[in-house]
Amino acid sequence: MQPQLKSETKPVIESNRGFSIWWKMTRPHTLTASFVPVLLGSALALKYGKIHFGLFFAMLIASLLIQIATNMFNEYFDYKRGLDNEHSVGIGGTIVRDGIKPKTVMTLAFSFYGIALLLGIYICANSSWWLALLGLICMTVGYFYTGGPLPIAYTPFGEIVAGFFMGLLIILISFFIQTGTVDKTSILVSIPIMILVGEILLSNNIRDLDGDKLNGRKTLAILLGKKKAIYLLASMFILSYLWVFALIIAGIAPIWIALVILSAPKAIKATKGFIENSLPIQMAPAMKATAQTNTFFGFLMTVGIFIGHFFS
Repeated sequence: MQPQLKSETKPVIESNRGFSIWWKMTRPHTLTASFVPVLLGSALALKYGKIHFGLFFAMLIASLLIQIATNMFNEYFDYKRGLDNEHSVGIGGTIVRDGIKPKTVMTLAFSFYGIALLLGIYICANSSWWLALLGLICMTVGYFYTGGPLPIAYTPFGEIVAGFFMGLLIILISFFIQTGTVDKTSILVSIPIMILVGEILLSNNIRDLDGDKLNGRKTLAILLGKKKAIYLLASMFILSYLWVFALIIAGIAPIWIALVILSAPKAIKATKGFIENSLPIQMAPAMKATAQTNTFFGFLMTVGIFIGHFFS
């Protein structure tokens, strides 16, 4: 992202009000970061009995809405700070390219938060009201990820925060609402997903490193430099796969979760894409491959858990 002088908000472009514009604003390629953890947490809960599908779908929709709202906050605050323009890579672009009013973006974001809050009440009423506190914390973090005087995304802690809240915590909440507990297996199985969700943010920050540096951000990628940030990305990919095989060897998870190895080509493609390219537009496919690694890895792990339940 390159700096720009703030200008008057563009009028809403009526011809651009089609579904594709609004869909693009959600940044759909990132949404698996909330979908996969809910699916995995619910699959892990099967060993305790049947899945309550009302709670499953409520958790799934609430998680998606909170992430979409977070993406919209990102769009709004980056625009307000003059960080996005029509040439910026990797943004929804509904404000700077499609003419959607900033106020409309914020209204939608808070509306999605409102719907998520109602779903949260249903979830709490059927599980535990302690989850209300966790839900409010998650929503607050989503807002301050790019909002407030010191956005989390502008610090070296963005990857850790995203991985914890969108990876580990969503899995554990999804597991808890089905079982009423959290066990060792659910925590340990959550770790590689937590890592891979953080990798999505790290890949984004590697791609945007030069622009972010000009705008005064202090992301992990900036502190490490591009070369070391790519090394970190690659090492975290490797750790995720090694963790899975350690779970199998320790007898904590079924051997079927070894299916995650089928997602390795995406991780390799992502790493090579960052090594071989330097321009943000050139690195965009590598970031996409990073997100796809999380998607395929999480989905294959879920399939492995399901098969393990079936044959146990």
